[in-house]
Amino acid sequence: MKKKTLSSLLLISLLFIYCNRLPGPSGVDIQYPETKKVDTVDTYFGTEVADPYRWLEDDNSAETEAWVEAQNEVTYSYLEEIPFRDQVEERVKALFDYQRVTAPNRHGDYYYYYKNDGLQDQSVYYRTMDPDSDKEEVFLNPNEFSEDGTISMAGTFFSKDGSLMTYLISDGGSDWRKAITLNTETKEMVGDTLTDLKFTGVSWRGNEGFYYSSYERPEEGEALTAANQNHKVYFHEVGTLQSSDRVVFGDEVRRRIVSAYLTEDERFLVLSAAQGTSGNELYINDLDNPESDYIQIIDDFENNHQVIHSDGDRLLIYTNREAPNYQIVETTIDAPEPANWEALIPESENVLNNASTAGSYLFLNYLEDAKSAVQQVNLSGEYVRDVELPTIGSASGFSGEADDEVLYYTFNSFTYPRTVFRYHIESGESELFKQPNVAFDPDRYETKQVFYESKDGTEVPMFIVHRKGMERNANHPTLLYGYGGFNISLTPSFSTDWISWLELGGVFAMANLRGGGEYGEEWHEAGTKMQKQNVFDDFIAAGEYLLQQDYTRSSKLAIMGGSNGGLLVGATMTQRPDLAGVAIPQVGVMDMLRYHKFTIGAAWASDYGRADESEEMFHYLYDYSPYHNLEPNTEYPATLITTADHDDRVVPAHSFKFAARLQEYHSGDEPVLIRIETRAGHGAGTPTSKEIEQLTDIYSFILYNMNEKPEE
Repeated sequence: MKKKTLSSLLLISLLFIYCNRLPGPSGVDIQYPETKKVDTVDTYFGTEVADPYRWLEDDNSAETEAWVEAQNEVTYSYLEEIPFRDQVEERVKALFDYQRVTAPNRHGDYYYYYKNDGLQDQSVYYRTMDPDSDKEEVFLNPNEFSEDGTISMAGTFFSKDGSLMTYLISDGGSDWRKAITLNTETKEMVGDTLTDLKFTGVSWRGNEGFYYSSYERPEEGEALTAANQNHKVYFHEVGTLQSSDRVVFGDEVRRRIVSAYLTEDERFLVLSAAQGTSGNELYINDLDNPESDYIQIIDDFENNHQVIHSDGDRLLIYTNREAPNYQIVETTIDAPEPANWEALIPESENVLNNASTAGSYLFLNYLEDAKSAVQQVNLSGEYVRDVELPTIGSASGFSGEADDEVLYYTFNSFTYPRTVFRYHIESGESELFKQPNVAFDPDRYETKQVFYESKDGTEVPMFIVHRKGMERNANHPTLLYGYGGFNISLTPSFSTDWISWLELGGVFAMANLRGGGEYGEEWHEAGTKMQKQNVFDDFIAAGEYLLQQDYTRSSKLAIMGGSNGGLLVGATMTQRPDLAGVAIPQVGVMDMLRYHKFTIGAAWASDYGRADESEEMFHYLYDYSPYHNLEPNTEYPATLITTADHDDRVVPAHSFKFAARLQEYHSGDEPVLIRIETRAGHGAGTPTSKEIEQLTDIYSFILYNMNEKPEE
């Protein structure tokens, strides 16, 4: 959004008629705007579809700016009058205020890691020569990048000897990045600052330069909304201007998402090319052979593939081709095509969620009913041992160099804070390295996993966390969270968000819906395109289970989800407005007929389908699209929609249009509000202070509209 102007302020009185009086927290009636409507109609396969709030898609207009201001004025006035909001903020802030340290990674002579003392807006990047010593130095402090803490680091990438390092920065939460390269010894900047990078990492080749990906520079004013189409891989030579960077992939093979990475020995450049979020072509180039060109290993988008190791001419590939739960195959550079693959780690009944190498071993991270189980095998595929984990939870970070003798991994669960362990690769011994001290007692809580039946009889797992000894009397404020898409698995993980809810007296439930990756590609596909309704059915059934088992009742059930999970909440509240008393759709995809027209939205068609691809697909999307399925004179749950003005992943117009129509159609007394964050994006890089404010507002809104108060 542009900065507030006097003309935009004057527009408020012209654009909005205040109506729909509802009782405010202070007992005084408050009002929210009725948004103007325009005569906009699209025709899909003979069906006319009205879109009266299309004008809100223009994020550069003064009218939209004025609308945002008017909505925020109403929303914040409501939230600030909640009598216990300060109490909620105090508890949330206390739970955020603990030291958080990531697992260290070795680059050259140093170990690098992030650390946040508690309430710092951005975590600080440190380094040390000895992870066991107290001698450390600040390498980069993102809190010095901006006064308001909204410029964040978005990735660090080192040359193999550790002498050069490139870091990415995001401004205001945008997916667009800048890349800055440093000499790690002097910390001085080397060469040009690269701009307008998007959806990329950095892969160094020696100290000569690095590969990165991006789109063409967006037109002025369109960076946050313009469609992202043809991704390209560039090579940047250190010390040269970005304008001289050469395209190494993407001129002839035009794809929506491409990425490049080097094998550890830097012999092979591997390129992944995709049209959507699932399924990729795979190319490889032998850089040791000057005459070599790209060899296409995979020529379709049906499955996912990644080269995870090379040894001479031998390649190891992690793939779900002919193995929905994933396997690792081996082949050679001379004959890398699938016809020549041999299974090194065959598919098992559990999903192989991740595979990595360290110390000349493979580490296999499986999901067993959405919980981590890690195996160590040698590079010939022979079993070595199971890695012993502390409890039920999620483990990550089993990667390193071939000569590493130790690695550092992270383990966490719902009530087990993110803890770093040191793992001795040869002996298999794990030892505690860094454990945070959070201001709550985990022994007061218990976590259980249940399996409930969805509408079509499918068994779906769900984690439920609550106080030990809690009586199930249908009277507990309960928060149900879900996602269900893009092959993403929700696993037990520690979050101050969930702990804050528990400490305020709530029950937390997380459902592992179809569309995710918890049970492999078949589970994922069962929640995509013409089967997307399964996801909503799974979530509705999760809510019904909580009601039937007397954890809560409808008036004390809140449903929440973000991005694709925001779509989930929007579809659930339109299909079953009676299910929950409160709905929190966050940065949601709400217009399923036009989502593909903005930024990277077209890539989501592999999960959603597109309204313009067939009449059948149009009707399917139209029948569940949250924006289009709001009904007049309907009593919807108390709703707090959240979005951000710099969200260039799911553009805020989705939430704007949904909020406008919800306010128009809602017939109940419950508030239906939208909270629009400024200088923030889809979520990554959000300053701690803004996270605390957002969470305080959400939980205050939920509890107030459940007629509850936070526990002391």
